[in-house]
Amino acid sequence: MFGLGKPAGQQELGRSGGLPKMASVGDFNVLSSSIPATKVELSVSCRNLLDRDTFSKSDPICVLYTQAIGNKEWREFGRTEVIDNTLNPDFVRKFIMDYFFEERENLRFDFYDVDSKSPNLSKHDFLGQMFCTLGEIVGSQGSRLEKSIVGIPGKKCGTVIVTAEELGCCRDSVLMQFCANKLDKKDFFGKSDPFLVFHRSNEDGSFTICHKTEVVKNTLNPVWQAFKISVRALCNGDYDRTIKVEVYDWDRDGSHDFIGEFTTSYRELSRGQSQFNVYEVINPKKKGKKKKYVNSGTVTLLSFLIETEVSFLDYIKGGTQINFTVAIDFTASNGNPLQPTSLHYMNPYQLNAYGMALRAVGEIIQDYDSDKMFPALGFGARLPPDGRVSHEFALNGNPQNPYCHGIDGVMEAYYRSLKSVQLYGPTNFAPVINHVARYAASVKDGSQYFVLLIITDGVISDMAQTKESIVNASRLPMSIIIVGVGPAEFDAMEELDGDVVRISSRGRFAERDIVQFVPFRDYIDRSGNHVLSMARLAKDVLAEIPEQFLSYMRVRGIKPSPAPPPYTPPVHVLQTQI
Repeated sequence: MFGLGKPAGQQELGRSGGLPKMASVGDFNVLSSSIPATKVELSVSCRNLLDRDTFSKSDPICVLYTQAIGNKEWREFGRTEVIDNTLNPDFVRKFIMDYFFEERENLRFDFYDVDSKSPNLSKHDFLGQMFCTLGEIVGSQGSRLEKSIVGIPGKKCGTVIVTAEELGCCRDSVLMQFCANKLDKKDFFGKSDPFLVFHRSNEDGSFTICHKTEVVKNTLNPVWQAFKISVRALCNGDYDRTIKVEVYDWDRDGSHDFIGEFTTSYRELSRGQSQFNVYEVINPKKKGKKKKYVNSGTVTLLSFLIETEVSFLDYIKGGTQINFTVAIDFTASNGNPLQPTSLHYMNPYQLNAYGMALRAVGEIIQDYDSDKMFPALGFGARLPPDGRVSHEFALNGNPQNPYCHGIDGVMEAYYRSLKSVQLYGPTNFAPVINHVARYAASVKDGSQYFVLLIITDGVISDMAQTKESIVNASRLPMSIIIVGVGPAEFDAMEELDGDVVRISSRGRFAERDIVQFVPFRDYIDRSGNHVLSMARLAKDVLAEIPEQFLSYMRVRGIKPSPAPPPYTPPVHVLQTQI
């Protein structure tokens, strides 16, 4: 990692005045202001790079770029060190990136043969590049992606191997308990009713609230209950980042009285119960006014216990596959596909709402499915040749094999179906949910998880049956995403979502929340920037999947399979040059 001494034969090449540029977190991204799901460390190796030096071998460097979501502009994220005289570099410097399952992070790795100390890349020989997504790396077997380097016509540019490793600090949680002594009395008739508020500091010096304890009534010497918080939420994995703790006296009207505050850090707290973890509570106003002011009481850490959680990536790395199925609403209420007012309008220049939603979600999920074969179903249409109504038909016309290759294959089958079937009705969800549930029921060992995307224009006709299907499916390894397109009222969908009230059928409640509903209209960008609006849509519908996935694994007691052994690059014997 960065703090280590440089191995022999390596030199720094930075961006500004030749100073070293650390491979670090890139520019602030408007979509990524939430806490990252985790951080991953990317390691880069190459084999058989182009040789651009006449008398020796190339001196390669790798430069990583990330792509802004809105304007597609590539920004430099960081550089590795330069390794002298090799066509098979194993770069030591890593790239540490925030990882969100629900976002598509496009990456570009450029390779150069360094010919001078200049940080300006145009002064060096280009050796080729590789494009991929962060999800592609993480979703590859063992989180190891091997791809050809391209970019120089007519030349074989070699291969690049990128491996992703989840950083351990991100999955730790801590169980902490605090008590206080001799806090200031704030209530006129009784003692104080104290509670603690924890804030983590941000890069810009501001603070974000991350935990509130319960209120302990009528005491100046409270003992709060132990609470659990992820290290990510407490300090974003930075052990020395300031943690500010405020002490308040609770008031019924919400105007809680400030007693005082203190600061600490994860590193200090991790010393556990000791004299280092007794904090003076200071009220800056009182301190400024009263010369004899000492403090407003003390807060003591009673216990500190670290627990490591298994993560979504542990399962993906261990080989769990995410199977993606699409179900599209072909009911007549969508309007005639030949008319521009139709939600299924086949505009040659622009995707319709169905196409946009399908691409937004599918392009992210396909990175986690090794064979990229997706079943694509339709419901609510009359099928040729006899006009029978079907609520579970294959878009590619082959009921025995409804699989399409990649999201492009799904789009193709969708457009072909629009030309051959007659939009009809009613809007029944239960058949497609049961279709995926049959597959999910056959593999409950944690090796596969199923995600069903239903895109619909609206009012559901088989509410009771759909609720029954969802309650049954909540015991299976599956999640359901519903995207509502068009102007209809989607009240029934909100009920299926189950975020407010857990869904039930005939007195049985769903074992876990597996449905996520969003109305497509909330993501239409007024400025016409479809790229940004689709990124927001994907973020919102996919954000709950990792937690739904983990809740299934936890309930079933399924542990991740061990990852394949890490890749160790072959050792190359250095030939002495004569």
